Amino acid sequence: MKNTGRLPNIRNLGILLRVLIIANTALALIAYTLSTDLADFFQRMTAISALAQPMLLSSLLLLYGSYPLITRLSYKQGLTAILALVILCTAIIYKLFAQLWVFDDLPGLTRILFTALFISALTLYYFNLRYRAHSPAVTEARLQALQARIRPHFLFNSINAVLSLIRSQPKQAETALEDMADLFRVLMADNRELVPLAQEMALCRQYLALEKLRLNERLNIQWQIDNMPPDAMIPPLVLQPLVENAVYHGIEPLTSGGTITIQIYTKLNEIHLILKNPYSTPNHHQHGNKMALGNIKERLSLHFDLEASLKSKQEKGVYEVHIVLPHQKQKH
Repeated sequence: MKNTGRLPNIRNLGILLRVLIIANTALALIAYTLSTDLADFFQRMTAISALAQPMLLSSLLLLYGSYPLITRLSYKQGLTAILALVILCTAIIYKLFAQLWVFDDLPGLTRILFTALFISALTLYYFNLRYRAHSPAVTEARLQALQARIRPHFLFNSINAVLSLIRSQPKQAETALEDMADLFRVLMADNRELVPLAQEMALCRQYLALEKLRLNERLNIQWQIDNMPPDAMIPPLVLQPLVENAVYHGIEPLTSGGTITIQIYTKLNEIHLILKNPYSTPNHHQHGNKMALGNIKERLSLHFDLEASLKSKQEKGVYEVHIVLPHQKQKH
């Protein structure tokens, strides 16, 4: 059983930054504890850093290269592998320094290994707490999406639309029922793993096909996805709730309806997902919209840390949501 994201992604710049901050903060606390005054603190911190920084950076480099293999392990096996690699790298650097670099008061190897193990365990514990803090957002996303799907107006009108087609267009009615079944199947699934962008787009098309039956000419979709990478991996139920919000908050309140624009492209190894819809005077729908955006932002942070972002704006009667996330390709 894979760790499903519980281990920190060592190849993520945000994760690396957090590791460096935690490790150097711990080293600073050690230097502060041992020092007698400010001058002594800086002297000790310099001496500690001269030995610790090469160990820290070498360990991160080794973990960076080993990350694809670590992700194939279970969570406990991954933890063990990370700690073992840190201990191995620390011991090698220590032996190298002991032979090639003259230290007047080089600490014992046992103390160095214990310190490295303690800081590593502390860092992994932090990321575990962070994962557990963000995990409710995944469950919440499923509940919110499921609640949205079973809104009386959506379910009632969709069923009525299908019933009206059974005699005149039985094939289209059958397709609509299959789309409804697929929607509920995805919503009830365990949505913790990343999925191909093409899969999320298929879900969006199924949802829009159902809404098109209900809204007819009021709902228009403009697709700008010629440069979309279909094998890019994204968190599930990221784009579909935005499309749903665009229909519920943007199209429904307008008597004449409007157009939803979906644009997806890559730039500098990043994926940009832009969704635009008409925006009218704020109404009772708007609060639910903000909750959905907050949930998506939390899940992006959980999967991609600082490398992903979500921004929204209202301008000239148009509401726009812009998501940027790293281009991670599907593993075969």
